Amino acid sequence: MSNSLSPASALRSFAQHRKLIYQLAKREVLGRYRGSIAGLAWSFFNPLLMLAVYTFVFSYVFNARWGGSVETNRAEFAIILFAGIMVHGFLSECISRAPMLVLANASYVKKVVFPLEILTWSAVASSLFHMLITLSVLLIAQFLLLHRLPLTVLYFPLVIAPLVMVASGVTWFFAALGVYYRDIGQITGLLATVLLFMSPALYPITSLPEGMRKWIYLNPLTFIIEQSRNVLMWGLPPDWMGLLKYSIGSLVVAYVGYYWFQLVRRGFADVV
Repeated sequence: MSNSLSPASALRSFAQHRKLIYQLAKREVLGRYRGSIAGLAWSFFNPLLMLAVYTFVFSYVFNARWGGSVETNRAEFAIILFAGIMVHGFLSECISRAPMLVLANASYVKKVVFPLEILTWSAVASSLFHMLITLSVLLIAQFLLLHRLPLTVLYFPLVIAPLVMVASGVTWFFAALGVYYRDIGQITGLLATVLLFMSPALYPITSLPEGMRKWIYLNPLTFIIEQSRNVLMWGLPPDWMGLLKYSIGSLVVAYVGYYWFQLVRRGFADVV
């Protein structure tokens, strides 16, 4: 049992079952759009329609400007907003789906040889796929509307990688908890909303009073959203030291979630 709880066991599981993880993630992505006329194309149309709605509502209805700056045009404001919501959407989807992850795959629980821990990897991979589609919409819109596409976008994988680890850890944790406590799904939905409004996804952190800013940084999304905007829009490199610290923390979160999942999975078959 101790071997299955070690950090190395998580890496071994990923390496050994990477093809199965890919197949599960692929099935999940395709299954979401099965039966629809547009099929997988909806993964592109959905974020495109969202961007159009944000542009209209915030730029034309509310006539909003990012941080009150008159230099920010309507298209730029919408794209800035969209970048933050994109990052939040990735983590939010992982958190919201986590409580039902094992329950929705109850047939696997009875199979002793099935590696249940990879359900998290496949769910995170599915969410990551949709975020990358959303990213493509953002970059295309930025190029067409703002006529810029900084080379620093190449840093984005390095910026988002630690958040993927956080998402994995949180998904493992809530997936295990959701097996025993079915009300967890209600809590994670509320948590996703709190994470949105308590992060700079919808507003610049500079608009907050100085005393509140340190509390906003307790939100795991805050740093990643700011760094994502830096590399995707402003042409700035990431805060390397901050990214290193965040990465270390994300590995701890991932391992704690994995440890908890492996520790309590022995009782899954009794309650599923």
